[in-house]
Amino acid sequence: MSVKNGVEMVKKVAEFISKGTSFDRVTQMVKITSGGEGRCVGEFTVAAEHLNRLGSLHGGLTATILDNVTTYALMSKGSHPGVTSSLSVSYVSAARPGDVIEVDANTLHAGRKMAYIECVLRNKADGKIIAKGGQTKYVDFNTESSK
Repeated sequence: MSVKNGVEMVKKVAEFISKGTSFDRVTQMVKITSGGEGRCVGEFTVAAEHLNRLGSLHGGLTATILDNVTTYALMSKGSHPGVTSSLSVSYVSAARPGDVIEVDANTLHAGRKMAYIECVLRNKADGKIIAKGGQTKYVDFNTESSK
């Protein structure tokens, strides 16, 4: 596995994105643990600032994490990060403060124009699925092929 598309590249991209001033900084608590060649795995501990009013992991934050981590997985395959054309999340069970959540994203297909990535968020302690989903991305930003 090359460094260019390996876990170190994924870690650098995630750090750059989450340390910026844009909305993506809300994902700075996700630590990338492995990845490369179309895959990205990370984890985070649910904290008070990640909760909704009912005391569980906020659905909007869950969707943002899924969006970003699937993009990192896609980029590790050497693809342009693209733009989202479709994002889906199914919320399966609640995550509570102190839970360690593993995020596992896998690129199913990265073509010339479109890419398809899936993702599962699990409670690391018991493997229980918290949410699952994926996204479709438009990735054809090569000016020669877009003409």
